Amino acid sequence: MSTWSDWRAVSPSIRCPEFVLGELVDGGQAFRWNAFEGGYRGVWGNCVAEVRCVDGVVEWRAPELIEERVGKAIAGYVGADETFAPIWDALPHRSDPALRKPMDQWPGLRIMRQPFGETVLCFMCSSMKQIPSIKLICETLATRFGREIIPGIHALPDWAALHHVSETELRAAGLGYRARHIHAASHFLAGQPGWLDVVEQLPYEQAKEQLMHLPGVGAKIADCALLFGAGKLEAFPVDTWIKRIMGDAYGLADWKIEQVAHFGRVHFGEYAGLAQQFLFSSARKK
Repeated sequence: MSTWSDWRAVSPSIRCPEFVLGELVDGGQAFRWNAFEGGYRGVWGNCVAEVRCVDGVVEWRAPELIEERVGKAIAGYVGADETFAPIWDALPHRSDPALRKPMDQWPGLRIMRQPFGETVLCFMCSSMKQIPSIKLICETLATRFGREIIPGIHALPDWAALHHVSETELRAAGLGYRARHIHAASHFLAGQPGWLDVVEQLPYEQAKEQLMHLPGVGAKIADCALLFGAGKLEAFPVDTWIKRIMGDAYGLADWKIEQVAHFGRVHFGEYAGLAQQFLFSSARKK
């Protein structure tokens, strides 16, 4: 049993209501967070942490064995206020009531910055799945094929580790037809070491084009991975929820998904992905 550190405020500060913190970590950006009484416990990369809100301030603690590691990562992972304050202000909420209402509903919502390779994997697992199912698949992959970070808690396997896992084993982990794509992607990446690192650093359009060369990665998965894992805030993922919202709010009901995504990037600007998250969270609440 691991001993946990004392609670302390995230620095630089992160301020938001408790329900917004829950939406941030457990609302579809990441898939390895679970609620417990008073907070949330999550795993990313080689980190394990718990977070909670006290008087609107986000606090964290970690197993003492990895406390220093988590302390260096937590603010960047969750998104400090000083990073997002100018981004919130830059969104067109003053002239767009369809955006202003969700922003008022979810004060302090932001975009997480997760490990890129891990984010690609998680969203490849997400195709045609609801959040609870995606979380179960990710947990199964971690337990069966990932390294143990602390006793009883495993990291997701990296792509190098997945290269040694058979398609049959992936199917047995609940991936279904996705197993074929992930198995093929692991072999693609094994033959091109460092490829994901290069893609992560490319400008958005080039990064998306390259990422869609991976087996099983279409426009929506690429946009999600780039938004939540590579900090490409101009990415505007469009799923059935967002297509419906954009159809109702902006008269785009008959538009194709690619056209809706282009409209979102143009209308909301360089931080379109954050606007998308406000719209998505508002739809989920309904």
